[in-house]
Amino acid sequence: MSLPEFWMRGPVPEVPALLQPVAHALLQAQEEIHTMLSGFPDALLWEQPVGVASVGFHLRHITGVLDRLFTYADQQSLSSVQLDYLAGEKTPRDVTVDTLLSALDEQISKAISKLKTTDESTLTAFRGVGRKQLPSTVIGLLFHAAEHTMRHTGQLLVTVKILQA
Repeated sequence: MSLPEFWMRGPVPEVPALLQPVAHALLQAQEEIHTMLSGFPDALLWEQPVGVASVGFHLRHITGVLDRLFTYADQQSLSSVQLDYLAGEKTPRDVTVDTLLSALDEQISKAISKLKTTDESTLTAFRGVGRKQLPSTVIGLLFHAAEHTMRHTGQLLVTVKILQA
């Protein structure tokens, strides 16, 4: 028997009510990604059928974007490590599906922990994004982290299906 989607499983413990949709989306993406990549061969991680982004890129990108957006929500600048990670997201690496999934799981766990400590009264606070300090808010960054993750999860699903066809 399959479980209902995360948003229909009730609240994520300790996550503030206004941030439940963010937690639900991240946990749903994590579950779907693990399911779709069960048995996926490492040899196909960097394949780009018809020029679409590779499975390896999507996994690295989701992990990196979560890290960066939560950093901005904390009103921090990106570190040199984060900038290096960003620069290398598309570059094929000698990694496995399991190592990429472990990194994703760790980042989602950090994101959920951060949501648990986020004060709802700060959600409309201004946050500058990137070098240009483009305007956003805490809730805008956290919502974008969730929707961006789900967007790439959908693209990843299609790429996996094409490669396994």
